[in-house]
Amino acid sequence: MTTDDEALNRLFRALGDTTRRIIIAELDKRDRQSLFELFTRVVTNHGIGQTRQGFSRHLTTLEEAGLIEIEWQGTTKLHSLNAAPIAELQSGWLKSFQEDQK
Repeated sequence: MTTDDEALNRLFRALGDTTRRIIIAELDKRDRQSLFELFTRVVTNHGIGQTRQGFSRHLTTLEEAGLIEIEWQGTTKLHSLNAAPIAELQSGWLKSFQEDQK
């Protein structure tokens, strides 16, 4: 398997989970959120029942797929959306499946 295939698999794995898609949507609304802020928003706004440890694993998966960028502010880790991998997916692999391409 090539590196591109591995990156694509990580991206699809990250996008394949409802909680992670909700996290992406929340970061799209507002960047630079701490774990506590993001966790609170997702649990409150979407009723997701999750431990903070489990939630943190979702963030790690998103970070490994390149969908989240990290910035440290003192001892606080701030999370922001990096939509570039999604845009690359749309203009790359998914583009071949568009109706007007056939």
